[in-house]
Amino acid sequence: MNYLFVVFYLFFLIYPAEAVTTKMFKVLDTCARYRLGEINANEAVEKLKLKLTNSSTSEPKKIVKKYFSVFTPNEKIEF
Repeated sequence: MNYLFVVFYLFFLIYPAEAVTTKMFKVLDTCARYRLGEINANEAVEKLKLKLTNSSTSEPKKIVKKYFSVFTPNEKIEF
């Protein structure tokens, strides 16, 4: 009985950790695709489910730049 409890408990500890790594991979993948020019700022905002305050043409680029700056430790990278 204790064995089943331990297996059940470990299952619930592992699942959230996997979800975090999956989300992190999606963010970094979107960052890389944007950096390579495969997607534009509007597509990156849509994939990351970010909210825009107004529909100006320069705002998606600013939001993407701020968001991706968190995930890139090198501050010399320009987005």
